[in-house]
Amino acid sequence: MSTEAHRQVHRRAHRDGKERDPTFYPVEKKMGEDSLQTWIVELLRPLIERWYEALGRPRFVGADQFIYYQQFNPSKVVAPDVYVLPGVPPGRRVRSWKVWETGIAPSFALEVVSSDEPYKDYVDAPERYRELGVKELVIFDPDWERGRDRVRWQRYRRLKTRGFVRVETTNVDRIHARVLGCWLRVIGAGEEARLRLATGPEGEELFPTAAEAERAAKEAERAAKEAERAAKEAALERVAALEAQIASAAGARGKGPGAP
Repeated sequence: MSTEAHRQVHRRAHRDGKERDPTFYPVEKKMGEDSLQTWIVELLRPLIERWYEALGRPRFVGADQFIYYQQFNPSKVVAPDVYVLPGVPPGRRVRSWKVWETGIAPSFALEVVSSDEPYKDYVDAPERYRELGVKELVIFDPDWERGRDRVRWQRYRRLKTRGFVRVETTNVDRIHARVLGCWLRVIGAGEEARLRLATGPEGEELFPTAAEAERAAKEAERAAKEAERAAKEAALERVAALEAQIASAAGARGKGPGAP
């Protein structure tokens, strides 16, 4: 069933009074978060939002909101570190998201492995995202070198024949996110580790942050003005040289045979 068909079903059910739901669905976390996790998310979320704007396909990119995927059962919930809601415009206020109200599940989700409970993201998270219906899940472990059975990147995809399965693991610094259409790439190490978007066949070119794009635009503007100034100076020099040649030629003619 298409997304629009889902929405129509939900609207009809709501109008008919069939979805009176007394269930309490919390909207706030009561637990702390690793500061490294926070720094990674604070950089990456607006980058993904800008990336979709650059593609001409703006959409909502959220972070750390509760997403409930089974009505009347608030234990069926995830809180992705970063996620994308297809068909939802950016700027919408989302306190929590209930999939059954809209028929829309995230197309992409990223989890940064917790330093306190690393195996929660290895074992529990994939099953919950399978139930949620997400198309692609990327799990990043900034502390992957602390355990022999840990890995820097994991990528899960929803495949037609196999369902929601892990399709890639790697310890290199980057991984391609198919839903995003670009690479996720680690910059820095240890407490300085951050995630960036990258483009190119091998993810060799970083997609700029808003600050970097602004600096680049200013530098390009300065370079353009400098080139314009240099071109004007060169043109004036050519005019001066031509005027000197004309004056010299006129003087030579004035000193020729028959001159008074």
